[in-house]
Amino acid sequence: MLLIENATIIIGTGEVIEDGKILIKGKKIEKVGHFTYENDDVKIIDAKDKVISPGLIDVHTHLGVHEEGIGNIGHDFNETSDPITPEVRAIDGINPREKGFEDARKAGVTTVQVLPGSANVIGGEMVTMKTMGTIVDEMVIRNPSGMKAAFGENPKRLHGTKGKGPVTRMGIAALFRKEMRKAQQYLEKKENGKDPDFDLGLENLCKVLQKEIPLRAHAHRADDIVTLLRLAKEFDIEITIEHCTEGHHIAEYVASHGFHVSVGPTMSTRSKIELSEKGWHTPKVLAETGVPVSITTDHPVVGIEYLLSSVANAIKFGLSETEAWKSITLTAAKHLGVEDQVGSLEEGKDADLVIWSGDPFDLRNSVETTIINGEIVYNNE
Repeated sequence: MLLIENATIIIGTGEVIEDGKILIKGKKIEKVGHFTYENDDVKIIDAKDKVISPGLIDVHTHLGVHEEGIGNIGHDFNETSDPITPEVRAIDGINPREKGFEDARKAGVTTVQVLPGSANVIGGEMVTMKTMGTIVDEMVIRNPSGMKAAFGENPKRLHGTKGKGPVTRMGIAALFRKEMRKAQQYLEKKENGKDPDFDLGLENLCKVLQKEIPLRAHAHRADDIVTLLRLAKEFDIEITIEHCTEGHHIAEYVASHGFHVSVGPTMSTRSKIELSEKGWHTPKVLAETGVPVSITTDHPVVGIEYLLSSVANAIKFGLSETEAWKSITLTAAKHLGVEDQVGSLEEGKDADLVIWSGDPFDLRNSVETTIINGEIVYNNE
């Protein structure tokens, strides 16, 4: 057992406990708050003048499937052989020894979602996992945790230059509709007791139609976001809007649909036209309109070690500290559908937490200790 005491504890729900304690038993949080506990078998960490937060969560990364510094040989995140690839799974391309996982632990990031890239209209299944381990299957929290789709520049640019569709935004939406309608017909046959010829891609899309997993769709520009929302209504599916760069232009419209969004990577350059209105104001506007917002690095577009720096910038441009913390803790966990396990320091949840040398949003302070599943996985000493 591990007892951490005398700390300022950021719960993740908006509550902050001063001079508090956390008791960890095995992989779980046993107790949080003000309590008396004596046991000779307990290891004690004195965190006086320190801050404890939940382990940080990045909802949109390509950790392990887009390895850094080795070029095309490490690019296992876009299966560009076809614009429609719902049959592929990110879990099959993850290298857990990739340096980014170590960077994540050093930065206090304990949970990530790993997605296929945005080259394809439908890109395949994703997985949510812890950042410590050597066997991917043992790191998984939820698999699959969504189906990737992409609207806008990326699919039309990549496949259009190959002389095949889609070459327009109309073509992207049409391909999406066509494949989802095939999946509907496939599901109807199964539900009516017929035996359709097995199709792995359509099987995976049936999970979306049955709301077992959401569609998580790359959409930067406001018109692409509206197209995505139109398609979500048309097929009655759950979605998250990934990036939502121009979401501030249509914040009330987005809010009216009740879906989660991730915003980022805002620390990157405006590398293409649909990023021309990128800015730190977007999380603030969306959050103030009632949209559940998570902030992402889209690692390796921005290194995962800059997740907290990204959130600090959003605060500088008006996002409240309460919403800022939630964007990488509890709201992020809800975005991923794993809030019963992670995202806040509450009894019964996974013992994933970070001890900081001081206020985490003062970037002069640093991570002292990262704990995942009750084990110290990083210590700056």
